[in-house]
Amino acid sequence: MIQFCSEEIDFNLPQKNRHKAWLKAVAQQEQKTIGDISYIFCSDDYLLEINKIYLNHDTLTDIVTFDNSENPKKLEGDIFISVDRIQENGLKLGTESSELQRVMVHGLLHLAGYKDKKKEDKAIMTAKEDYYLAQYFEEQ
Repeated sequence: MIQFCSEEIDFNLPQKNRHKAWLKAVAQQEQKTIGDISYIFCSDDYLLEINKIYLNHDTLTDIVTFDNSENPKKLEGDIFISVDRIQENGLKLGTESSELQRVMVHGLLHLAGYKDKKKEDKAIMTAKEDYYLAQYFEEQ
């Protein structure tokens, strides 16, 4: 089950059912099933605290993903997304209309086992994001 909520901000994801169907389709294409996944939309300050406490990173970020999966074929976890970062990065990169979906699928891909620290891993992750974003926007 995929759920969407917010912490310390007023954010309501539009088209929740469409997002759920898309994310389930992504998981299926990755040969995974969806368990319990929570997307938590929050502020920069909220996510910075999580980043400091759990990852020892004192930097702003757009996403922090916690993998709670016990079965490698089932995606389960908590995905924290800074709405502030999404908006700012979208403006900076010219991707305002797709930045939220990119970060949402990025978190799901982390749960599916993809990494993005090394250059070659990041290239694979970005290609996957682009592929799944195209599917999301084709459905409009």
